[in-house]
Amino acid sequence: MASPSSDPINAGGVCNWFKAVHEKLRSKVSEVAKEAKKLGEDDPRRIIHSIKVGIAICLVSLVYYFDPLYEGFGISAMWAVMTVVVIFEFSVGATLGRGFNRSVATLIAGGLGVGAHRYDYGLLIFILTFCLICVSGYRDDEVLDMANIRLSTVLIGGATAVIICLCICPVWAGDDLHNLVALNMEKLANSLQGFGAEYFRTQEDEECSKEEDPKLLMQGYKDVLNSKSAEESLANSAKWEPRHGRFRYRHPWNQYLKIGALTRQCACRMEALHGYLNSEIQASPEVRAKIEEPCTKMSTECSYALNELSLAIKTMTWPSSANSHIANSKTAAENLKSSLKTEPWPSTADLLEIIPVAAVASLLIDVVTCTEKIAESVLELASITNMKKLEQPDQRPMQPKRLNHVISIDVPAQGPAE
Repeated sequence: MASPSSDPINAGGVCNWFKAVHEKLRSKVSEVAKEAKKLGEDDPRRIIHSIKVGIAICLVSLVYYFDPLYEGFGISAMWAVMTVVVIFEFSVGATLGRGFNRSVATLIAGGLGVGAHRYDYGLLIFILTFCLICVSGYRDDEVLDMANIRLSTVLIGGATAVIICLCICPVWAGDDLHNLVALNMEKLANSLQGFGAEYFRTQEDEECSKEEDPKLLMQGYKDVLNSKSAEESLANSAKWEPRHGRFRYRHPWNQYLKIGALTRQCACRMEALHGYLNSEIQASPEVRAKIEEPCTKMSTECSYALNELSLAIKTMTWPSSANSHIANSKTAAENLKSSLKTEPWPSTADLLEIIPVAAVASLLIDVVTCTEKIAESVLELASITNMKKLEQPDQRPMQPKRLNHVISIDVPAQGPAE
């Protein structure tokens, strides 16, 4: 028999255990709530998508729980719910594509199944009736009824998902692709400006504030490098979408993929340029000064051009001044080539200092070429889609202001695509 003094100890232990469980549960709930809040703040469309999926599942569940409908479909009504779960995607295009594939797959599978069953019947009845009974568990009329019910429930679920996706706050993959391509060009422009400011930064520039730190501007090219899969997925979904907003039927979505590929090629040059910022062998200010003016000109003019092209895509207007910026950058590139051929390097420079500087100059010249190709692709898109031309091009991008080699770029805030 336990002593009376042990009861309070056991009671206290149980109480402490319940308190620990309560605190742990409370912290978990708080953590989930914070994650949900952050998710909603990052992209409110995800919350709306969750609500839409819930509405669709509730509607098709009526087929299963409403007695008159259940008597007609039976246990096969669950396929309507499963269809909603399978085909309901974030964007309209992805939902339409999955719905079409689901319907076609069901029709083909059902047709093959019924055909195979009748073939078995015709063949085996010719051989032996007993074999038919062993192989087939359904009669012909039962197979047809089952196929009809299965197809009907799939169509009900698919139609419910498509209608809700189209009618309640639709998310268009075309809009997302359009904005993503424009935003990537804007990030690339920021990276170019950041590199020009960081590579030629002097000792006095180290006192700049964190908000003006060009290293923060350079990180955008990394997002561009990782955007291929997202662009391809959005383009495939956009092809399924009907005409909406600024985009007509059969909009040239493949042209966006071409622009995105060229943008990533330019971002690859930016990645190589970024490597020279942290290289163990750094050239002296005297050596860098030989290429500073034309290189800064190239990075700045290419940044202006990319910002102009980005704004043109966003507003679907003809890029008014991109060609002039590209022409200026090409002139700076020619001047750099001429300077490297004619003017001697500083006498104090050695080969290990000259090679990285020459590589930076060569990569920036490649960036000019890539920017020109991007501009040609955007002009091709503008021609195909008949983008309007502004009589007074006053919607040019806000150009960066250079302050002690540190460049700040004022760009419009990028909200979530509608």
